[in-house]
Amino acid sequence: MQYLVSVIDDRTASATEEEMTAIHSFNDRLQAAGNWVFAGGLAAPDTATVIDNRGEQALFTDGPFLESKEFLAGFWVIEAPDLDVALALAAEGSKHCNRRVEVRPFL
Repeated sequence: MQYLVSVIDDRTASATEEEMTAIHSFNDRLQAAGNWVFAGGLAAPDTATVIDNRGEQALFTDGPFLESKEFLAGFWVIEAPDLDVALALAAEGSKHCNRRVEVRPFL
């Protein structure tokens, strides 16, 4: 089963050098244990473009879909046998990146 672990922050690229070292160490551990699928950091919400192509013509709007103080700053996609393992890994990821995270299973 795969899970999305979303990193929540109120600033973009706010990780310190120590936090980045811890994140890389956690990524290495995920890879070595076979839990790694994919991960990445995201640019600031104001760099987003929202596209709505439900009508006759696509509508492109600058800026984030939602205005919020906190936003998705990065993520991990992990492989885990069940939710308990995914939550344990996400708790470890939260500790390493020093941010809150949200865990959601893929359908």
